[in-house]
Amino acid sequence: MSHHHHSHDHGHCHGEGDDGHDHSNDITPALQSLLYSQIQFDSIITLNEATPGSGAAIVKKTWVERQNDEPELESDADEQLLMYIPFTGQVNVHSILIYTAPTPSAPKTVKLFKNRDDLDFSTASELKPTQNIEVPQPIPGTDVFELPLNRAHWNATTSITLFFEDNWSDGEEEVTKVGYIGLKGQFMALNREPVSFLYEAAANPGDHVAIPGVSGVGGRIMPGQ
Repeated sequence: MSHHHHSHDHGHCHGEGDDGHDHSNDITPALQSLLYSQIQFDSIITLNEATPGSGAAIVKKTWVERQNDEPELESDADEQLLMYIPFTGQVNVHSILIYTAPTPSAPKTVKLFKNRDDLDFSTASELKPTQNIEVPQPIPGTDVFELPLNRAHWNATTSITLFFEDNWSDGEEEVTKVGYIGLKGQFMALNREPVSFLYEAAANPGDHVAIPGVSGVGGRIMPGQ
């Protein structure tokens, strides 16, 4: 048997779906986890956008429209963009999807802030972000990048602010362009369940503590996994 070193990057992970790797051909089946109907599009605020409303417009693009040339978000005075995206309730955010045309105007460093509706460029530059991500440099033929978030930091999120700090031009290109932004995660259906249900669910974990073997997770169970 000949072993191809690159085969593990592509072939046999498909179907499991949550191995953390993203290849564009296995994003699509998880569309039900797109947080689209949970976004308050009318309340999106984008600072330094060259065309008013273009920030909201690229978030409003559907998955099918993700690679459309228009609308496109373009920065105005310099390469930085600050985008506030509120949700209709609480969500757990799992990943951000970004598509940009393969040019030096593509964003590079993005700082993410949770539940802050008061940021401007100076505070976003000074504050420690909830998470810092780097967007890979797109090359021709690239589809959407799915950038996984540290889920522990993004529970009970009511808004996410994206601070596009720089782009791939190393300071030469003053304009940053973004074509599509999507968010994946889980919507927390608050106020939908009757109180008695929530109370019972919270009261029951004691029933499950005595499962044999659980206390021994440290040694016996692990090696078999």
